Amino acid sequence: MIEFSLFGIRVRVEPMFWLTCALLGGAFRASTKAELLGVALFVIAAFISILIHEFGHALMIKKYHLPTEVVLTTMGGYATYPQGVLSRKQSFFVTAAGPAVQLLFGLFVLFGVLQQVHIPNPLLQGFVKDLIWVSIVWALFNCLPIFPLDGGQMLSAVLGPRRRKGLHLTGIITAALIGFWGISSGQLFIAIFMAFFAYQNWQYLQQVR
Repeated sequence: MIEFSLFGIRVRVEPMFWLTCALLGGAFRASTKAELLGVALFVIAAFISILIHEFGHALMIKKYHLPTEVVLTTMGGYATYPQGVLSRKQSFFVTAAGPAVQLLFGLFVLFGVLQQVHIPNPLLQGFVKDLIWVSIVWALFNCLPIFPLDGGQMLSAVLGPRRRKGLHLTGIITAALIGFWGISSGQLFIAIFMAFFAYQNWQYLQQVR
């Protein structure tokens, strides 16, 4: 486990974070030194991008004068804060800050770096493209209305505690549709992720009932 502080915020990176990123980066398919180096660069790109995402949450939490720390783990990461102290509006802004900052970062690297600066090194070019891909895709993925993704948490803040049933039904339906698309297009990893989220929301729905 790696721990450090950045801008006064404690960061903890768990071993499963590195493993998950390596698998997403194609560790199973890598066989040559160049491919293994490509996986390593993807992991670094994912670390930078997801850390920026979580710092979007954490800095907004700090804006409300609350303690926070960032944890990077299997499913990406999260920023901690005391529960039950944020209003629905504050909770929405805290949640939205993560994907918003990450998406802006990805677009900046795309239009401000990749399209403006000549990068002669193929590995470095691949790293920059991975940084863009992770930033944009991860931010948009997290905005899906599936609890506990950021999109689901933003929807929860909008609907309020009395509409938890609608929140989790939305999550189940959205996850099922994307999961079926994943199966039909051969994206089994996505299908497994969506099956997990659908089951998780079904469990939440049973608690509401």
